[in-house]
Amino acid sequence: MTLGVVPLGSMGQAIALNAYCQVTQEAAQTKENLRKAALTGDAAAQQQYEAMVRQHTEALRQCRSRNWPQRQAVWVRLYPCDLQPGILDALFDRIVNLGYNEVYVEVFYGGQVLLPQADNPTVWPSVVRTAGYERRDLFAEALAKGRQRGMRVDAWLFALNFGYSYGLRTDREQVLALNGRGQTTYSFAKSGASSNPDEVFVDPYHPQAQADYSRLLGAVTRRQPDGVLFDYVRYPRGVGPNSVADSVDDLWIYGQASRDALFRRAFNQQGLELIRRYISRGHLVDRDIQEVRDLFPNEPEPLWQSRTPAPALQNGQAPPSPASLRPRLQAELWQLSVAHAVQGVIDFVKVAGEQVQRAGIQSGAVFFPEGNQTVGTGGYDSRLQYWERFPTWMTWHPMAYAVCGNTGCILDGVRRVQSMVPAGTSPTVTPALAGIWGQATYNRPALETQMEALRRSNPEITSVSHFAYSWQDPEFDRVRKFCSL
Repeated sequence: MTLGVVPLGSMGQAIALNAYCQVTQEAAQTKENLRKAALTGDAAAQQQYEAMVRQHTEALRQCRSRNWPQRQAVWVRLYPCDLQPGILDALFDRIVNLGYNEVYVEVFYGGQVLLPQADNPTVWPSVVRTAGYERRDLFAEALAKGRQRGMRVDAWLFALNFGYSYGLRTDREQVLALNGRGQTTYSFAKSGASSNPDEVFVDPYHPQAQADYSRLLGAVTRRQPDGVLFDYVRYPRGVGPNSVADSVDDLWIYGQASRDALFRRAFNQQGLELIRRYISRGHLVDRDIQEVRDLFPNEPEPLWQSRTPAPALQNGQAPPSPASLRPRLQAELWQLSVAHAVQGVIDFVKVAGEQVQRAGIQSGAVFFPEGNQTVGTGGYDSRLQYWERFPTWMTWHPMAYAVCGNTGCILDGVRRVQSMVPAGTSPTVTPALAGIWGQATYNRPALETQMEALRRSNPEITSVSHFAYSWQDPEFDRVRKFCSL
C-alpha cells in the first residue's frame, strides 16, 4: 500500500497517511502518549497533543479530498464510561487514525436514549444513569470532539423498534404492533419467533408512537447533529416460517390504530364490510359477497383504495356469482393489506424525515437491500422494508452485509439498490459495509478488499460507511463498555 506524505507545519513534521488516509502506528502511539501525559497536567504535552490533533485533522481533510471516497464514515456506540476524562478524545483520535471523517453516533437504541437525565423529555431511560452525571450530555460532548477533528457527526436512531423497555410499559401496550394471532411484537419476540428478543416494534399508525418519536427527534435535533439516520425502518425479522408473511394473520396491522386506518381505505360500505370480514377470519367465503350485497343493495360492488371498478352491468345483466368473484376479491384484499402494512412504515419515516428537514438537517434511511423481496408465490419478507419507496430526498444507506466469502454478493446488493432507484430521482446512496481493516472475518473479505471492489464497480459513489467501530477496536470497546463510572 502506498504512502502519501502531507507536509504540515506547526511541529515541523510531515504526516504520512496510507491510501486509506490512515496514520502510521507510530504517529498514533505518539499522539496517544501525549494525550495521556496531558491528562496528568503536563502543560507542554497538552500543547503538543493539541498541535498533533490539528495536524491529523488537516492531513485527513486533504487526504479525503484527494482520495475515494470523499466521505468515509463509521458506526459508533458510546458508553457511560466515555464521560471519563480523556476517553472521548482517545476514541475520536482512534477514529481519525483509521481514516474516517464522519461518525454515526447511536443516540436511540435498545430502548434507551443518549440524552442526559436532567434533560430527557422522552419516555425512554437515559443511557447514562449514574449519580452525579445527570447533567453530562454525552452526545453533545461527542459532537464537539468530532467537530474539533473536522468530522461530520450524525445521530443514528432506531425507528420503529422502540425497544424492550417500551414493551414493558403498561401505558404503551396498545401502541405496540399486533398481528392476527393476538401477539404484540413484545410477546412475539419473547416466544422466540423473532430474530432478536429485545426488539419491540410499534404500530406506525399509532398517534402515541408518532408523538413519542417526535419528542425524541426534537431533543436530538436541538443538539444540531450534521445528519440524522433512521434504522429499523421496518417490521420484525421472524425466524424459520415466521420470516415469511404469506397470510394476513402474519401482518402487523391488527392494532386498533392500524385497523382503523385500514378501514378508512374502504370507498364504500360493501368494501368496508369485506375488509372487516377478511382480516377477522383471514379469508373470505362465498356467502360474504352475497351478504354484503344484501346489506348494501344500492352499491354495485365493493370498493377500496387501488381497486378498479368493474365495467357497469348492462340492462338485465346479472352480476358475477359470489363463487366466481371470491378468489379475485380475496387476492385483492391480500394485496391491500400488505400495501397498508408497508405504507405505515413509509409514512412513519417520511414524517420523521420532514421533522429533521425542518430543523435544517439532512436525514437518511438505513435498510437491507433484500428487505423488500417477495418469497415464493404470494409471500413477502416479514420485514416488509420497501425502501425503494422511501423519500429520495433522504440519503439511502443499504447495508451491504451479504456473506459469500468474496465481494460478489456485496456488490450485488449495491447494484440491486441502484437498479431500483425510482426514475427521475437521484438519492445519495451510501453503502454500509461490514468488516475489519486488514483481515477477513465472518467469511467476509477485509475492508480493503471490499472497498477496492466497490470503487472499481461504483466509482460514482462518494460516501461509504463501515459497521462498526467496535469491530476495528474490540479491546478498547470492551473496556469502555464494561467499566463503571
